[in-house]
Amino acid sequence: MQQPLAHIHPGAKIDESVQIEPFVTIADNVEIGAGTYIGPNVTLLAGTRIGKNCKIFPGAVIGAIPQDLKFCGEDTLAIIGDNTTLRECVTVNRGTAATGKTIVGSNCLIMAYCHVAHDCVIGDSVILSNATQLAGEVHIDDFAILSGGVLVHQFTRIGAHVMLQGGSKVNKDVPPYIVAGRDPIVYYGINTVGLRRRGFSNEQISAIQDIYRIVYSSELNTTQNLERVVNELPDTAERTEILEFIKNSTRGIVKGKNE
Repeated sequence: MQQPLAHIHPGAKIDESVQIEPFVTIADNVEIGAGTYIGPNVTLLAGTRIGKNCKIFPGAVIGAIPQDLKFCGEDTLAIIGDNTTLRECVTVNRGTAATGKTIVGSNCLIMAYCHVAHDCVIGDSVILSNATQLAGEVHIDDFAILSGGVLVHQFTRIGAHVMLQGGSKVNKDVPPYIVAGRDPIVYYGINTVGLRRRGFSNEQISAIQDIYRIVYSSELNTTQNLERVVNELPDTAERTEILEFIKNSTRGIVKGKNE
């Protein structure tokens, strides 16, 4: 851990196995878990919590105060889970009084120039490709993949196992298991390739397709379509997840291609 060309506050709690490169700045009230690598010119500010076996590449800034005019200096956190990689120039701001913390889960890959704003919650095994930008209080569930240059509006939620096309502008909630893209963003279909890679059976994938075939039917409104799903399709864990996601959506879900 000894690095004479780094500035490390004596109040920081850093496991002795952490590797720190030159010109790193680590402030007070920072904690870093075992086996983590901190590359050159990384800045870790107060309230940062880095898990075990992470890799943080040059130029990343974690724990900077929120870019939110309502922020009044409250004591908040920016939390990075275990085995997560943050590539060059990633920025993760800490939380505000709204939730108190910004969270990036474990086993994530956050590619170069991505921004994760205050109070975002990113699940496990999420990939944010280069230059993806998240506004405040965005929620992204496990195994979602956002391709390069995606822009996500504040308070938006993106479901598990979603794949978003590069350059998408996301201003509606994106329900789980689907592919979405274009401008304005629309539902494309099921993330079949991703689901197969993660061990979903053909029967599960077919059942998910049946659900969305009804959800995005243009004959009825969303509430009526959800009633059809309940009445016509078997009760599965995936059905429950999809229905709960849509029912709890505050922004409304992305539209279908023909709407």
